[in-house]
Amino acid sequence: MGLPEVLERIARAAARAGRSADSVRLVAVTKGRTLEEIQRCVLAYGNFPLGESRVQEARPKMEALSGVEWHFIGPLQRNKVKFMRPFALVHSIDSVRLAQALARRAAREGWRARVLLQVNVAREPQKHGVFVEELADAVARVRELEALELVGLMTMAPYTERPEEVRWVFRELSRLADRYNLAERSMGMTGDFEVAVEEGATLVRVGRALFEEG
Repeated sequence: MGLPEVLERIARAAARAGRSADSVRLVAVTKGRTLEEIQRCVLAYGNFPLGESRVQEARPKMEALSGVEWHFIGPLQRNKVKFMRPFALVHSIDSVRLAQALARRAAREGWRARVLLQVNVAREPQKHGVFVEELADAVARVRELEALELVGLMTMAPYTERPEEVRWVFRELSRLADRYNLAERSMGMTGDFEVAVEEGATLVRVGRALFEEG
């Protein structure tokens, strides 16, 4: 597909929803990609935020690529919060305990972390995140943490080859973000980002489609 086509599809999906394409940011998922691939397939088109899901893979890339905005998008263990300072946004805060661990680290080091709460909207047992009925309490408790800035919500829809089947997941996350007055909605990946944009995504996490030829 390639990055230009992904941007065009984002723009068309935004237009169908009566939104500006500028209201959606593409986070290029660079997990497993070489520096050469990242330069050729992503950074050649502009300075897009890059999303990584493994600390050990992200760190050498951060050292090699200057002036890039990095997002952490993968599962985060509490013993890895010490590596979060270079990330502009952490998408995957999946529990209050994890938020508290990150807040303690950030407070000790004198910085503030921008975060999203991960919501397991579809209640998939293999996925992380707070359940919808737990969200009110989680939002309130995370907002009490002075070293964190809660700016939105994130979800991952169940895998399907028919994106319409998961539209409800994205619609529900947008409803929840509105309810708690949170601006950012990180939702939608290569297989379903257009439906996510139609339902209010402000951040889409796309990897495979950026690096495929043709």
